[in-house]
Amino acid sequence: MTDFLNVDANLEDWNALRTATDFSALLVGNGASRAVWDDFGYDSLFENARTVEEKPLSPSELAVFDALQTRSFEQVLGALKTTSRVNKALAVSSAAPRNRYYAIKEALINTVHAVHIPWRLVKASTLATLNEELARYRTVLTTNYDLLNYWALQHQSEAIDDLFNGANASFDLTQTDTNKPRLLYLHGGLHLVRNQDGTARKLTSTEGTLLGSFAINNTLKTLDDVPLFVTEGPSADKLKTIRGSDYLSFCYEQLLGHGGNLCVFGHALGEQDAHIVRALRLAKPASVAISIYPRSAAFIQHQKRHYSNVFDGTGVELRFFDAKSHALGDPKLSVPVEV
Repeated sequence: MTDFLNVDANLEDWNALRTATDFSALLVGNGASRAVWDDFGYDSLFENARTVEEKPLSPSELAVFDALQTRSFEQVLGALKTTSRVNKALAVSSAAPRNRYYAIKEALINTVHAVHIPWRLVKASTLATLNEELARYRTVLTTNYDLLNYWALQHQSEAIDDLFNGANASFDLTQTDTNKPRLLYLHGGLHLVRNQDGTARKLTSTEGTLLGSFAINNTLKTLDDVPLFVTEGPSADKLKTIRGSDYLSFCYEQLLGHGGNLCVFGHALGEQDAHIVRALRLAKPASVAISIYPRSAAFIQHQKRHYSNVFDGTGVELRFFDAKSHALGDPKLSVPVEV
């Protein structure tokens, strides 16, 4: 472990570190998405949905979030879908919850459109770089729900398995190619939906325009398709959503059971992701290499202390490397945000 009080500002080079140590898994956070598109650095999707220019959340829709005491779109949309179905079964008007469902879903979609990198700006070389790097690991776990990794897989679909190989692109472990690296979305993704029976499936290009694969039209019109991604809120709310999904639960269990060497890139491991920290502390990977963006010596030291505190008492060996020396942090990946 790093000496908590006497930390230096030195960072290792990732390529040298990888050559000396085999890392079988990669945990990817928001920093990887921001390395490509800085607008992914928004503080809150919920707050953006309140102020988005096109059809923001109305007071009646905000009241639903308040009533459920959550900022999770997935939980709110799921509750409204259930309410609509129950009302219909009881011969009670389901118009109000159904209308709120569609309005909240539309506000969510408009908000995502406002912050997501447009498909037309993503270079083939960027997708190739992402795909090549992800394929280096046996398991890639990500808390990002944007489409960058999905697009990278589409760019070269043979390289990595996302486990959605069942009928209608459903999550099906029996159809998994065990010889391929696998990509697991710990917090779901914009291209994933929850079926009526609680199972998960992947939207394909035939079901809408995915912003280059962003399924908008179908998810807006279909009541059954609740977007499967954990947006924000307290860690306990995120874990509740995870436990309610067979796919997300499986992904979380894989993190809990990973005892090999782990690379962590672009992940703050902050309070909002306490469930991720808890899983890592229980898993106790043999060695954890953590990226730090070298803003300043003081920033590097602060980050080292934070991560050392996260793993305090676990016996995990921590290594810290320069984020810019990693393929996912290459400054060449950055796309200027349009004004």
